[in-house]
Amino acid sequence: MDISNSKSLFSRAQLSIPGGVNSPVRAFKSVGGTPLFIKHAKGAYLYDVDGNKYIDYIASWGPMILGHAYEPVVKAIQEQAVFSTSYGAPTELEIKMAELIRSMAPNVDLIRMVSSGTEACMSAVRVARGYTGRNKIIKFEGCYHGHADSFLVKAGSGVATFNIQTVPGVTAGVSNDTLTCAYNDLEAVERLVSENPNEIAAIIIEAVAGNMGCILPKEGFLKGLRKICDDHNIVLIFDEVMTGFRLALGGVQEKLGIDADLVTYGKVIGAGMPVGAFGGKRHIMEMVSPLGNVYQAGTLSGNPIAMIAGYTLLTILKEQPEILAELDAKTLYLKEGLERVLKASGTPYVINHLGSMISVHFSEHPVTDFASAAAANNNLFKKYFHAMLNRGIYLPPSAFESWFLNNALSYEDLNKTIAATEESLKEIL
Repeated sequence: MDISNSKSLFSRAQLSIPGGVNSPVRAFKSVGGTPLFIKHAKGAYLYDVDGNKYIDYIASWGPMILGHAYEPVVKAIQEQAVFSTSYGAPTELEIKMAELIRSMAPNVDLIRMVSSGTEACMSAVRVARGYTGRNKIIKFEGCYHGHADSFLVKAGSGVATFNIQTVPGVTAGVSNDTLTCAYNDLEAVERLVSENPNEIAAIIIEAVAGNMGCILPKEGFLKGLRKICDDHNIVLIFDEVMTGFRLALGGVQEKLGIDADLVTYGKVIGAGMPVGAFGGKRHIMEMVSPLGNVYQAGTLSGNPIAMIAGYTLLTILKEQPEILAELDAKTLYLKEGLERVLKASGTPYVINHLGSMISVHFSEHPVTDFASAAAANNNLFKKYFHAMLNRGIYLPPSAFESWFLNNALSYEDLNKTIAATEESLKEIL
């Protein structure tokens, strides 16, 4: 496969951009080789600058639920752009988007638009601290909530990919206020709460994790967190940047039947545009300025281009709920096919899956948290990644990332992916 143009662009990029990329996982350091530079995408396919075509299992890390360059979304963006790309003033679009999200997501009485998932999570924690008058938070090892200082303590995804255990620039004070537990370890949470009485403002969690592969909560884990928060007046924050409007119209709260106090969203509410939001129960969200004294602001918050893109996508999902059912069925079909060829290969494996999120781990043991994800044979994953890439299948370039399916994928695409896995395993084992 010729990737000479990507190689040339990567060399050029490294002269002007740290590491040649604007987000670390794109550098392919986890899997080795040269990152591919994408020229365009349509439906289920990516096309690189050398003209190679790939079946896409990243979907821009989640938001492309209906596929790339989905025509109603593109048309809406084009029609809105002629009026200007930003005003720095309120628009009706912001109201319509807020009303739409409130109609779909449980426990969202008020919602504030921001410009990224990182900003959403950072703001939600600030609101929780303002509401409770406490400083400490609990997060989970391997969960990634963006690159704000407090979230980089034992984070997943890119931080795990680069094996960065402590991040320069994060102060000791921030680290001391960030308590961490293993995912799915309810006893550890109970212990931290008892050791820090009346000091914990919030527990923030990817209720279905996507940044150490797809990791599901064990039976009773989320209910246990809800009870702890209720008993100790702690704010429970669900990071639904990846799961919101994908696992169900109401996200994990609807899918698994667990109520959160605050919820954060990301690029899915902009159909892939740079956007985010945080929202939740009225009595907590009323702490946000100008109603309350917890300050948060952003010139591009509620950007009209992002709002119309997201409003168009979410409206389609709401009006056609069968789309998510179709997507779930395709993911189950892929899982069953992958299991068939992985079992036949004789190599140990685990496939984690919920809805349209899925990940493959070359492991002899269940993968239920960051430690078990890290203990898998991730060197074998590197070989698998490149073998699949050479066969036109674009997987996340890290063993610590969930795959995201989009509904533009055909069953022919899924069969090609299953066949490519069978061929790849024969090559690398």
